[in-house]
Amino acid sequence: MQKRFPSLSGYGVTWSVNKRVGLVALVITVLLAAAATTAYFTGRGEQRQEQTQGSPSPASSASPSEAAPTPSAGSGSVPAPPQIAEPVAYAKAAAAMLWSYDTRDTSRDQQLAGMRAWMSKEPKYADWASVSGQVPDPLLWSRMADQDQHATAKITEGHYPGAFKQALAEDPSAITQAYIYVVTVNGTQHIAWKKGGGGAEDRAVTLAVQCRPSHDCTLAAIAPSVTQ
Repeated sequence: MQKRFPSLSGYGVTWSVNKRVGLVALVITVLLAAAATTAYFTGRGEQRQEQTQGSPSPASSASPSEAAPTPSAGSGSVPAPPQIAEPVAYAKAAAAMLWSYDTRDTSRDQQLAGMRAWMSKEPKYADWASVSGQVPDPLLWSRMADQDQHATAKITEGHYPGAFKQALAEDPSAITQAYIYVVTVNGTQHIAWKKGGGGAEDRAVTLAVQCRPSHDCTLAAIAPSVTQ
């Protein structure tokens, strides 16, 4: 039996727990009351601004997985973000992007650059660390590339978690500042590598998607799982 190599989407599950506490708080807030979501995001944005003013520049303080390279070679096999204005449809496309990669023709920097293009351009709401944390470190990516590891995704469905729908129904106006929607996506990731190695795994991810009126959606964050 051939040795199984790490999958891209599974790599970041336990990455930087402390940095994802904010995302946990976000989803809990959404589940408790949609009205609190806007307050959370606003507070997080103000906190980031304060930290930026009193901390080193991102270039000197960010870890490799948090960096957002823009290599001249482009983004390799990472697809460009689609022009979609509906949250569930965009979340399904984003999940397919996150679960697909090809180390044969895409460098780690290209993977990060391609993923970064899907993100919200509003720093107050975008949590790049939760997304870039899905990408293996340079050494592991190199080992995956040595084995020509690549993956494709098949999306089966996407939906708003029940608690999010309930909270939104109770206070529809609460979402109108940030326009952040919580969407859970399910699907299957097919992984392959040299000498005919391969396999498939069921996947589920909960995404925070920003869809302002009259604008295409963007990815705000990978959120903790909420599957109901």
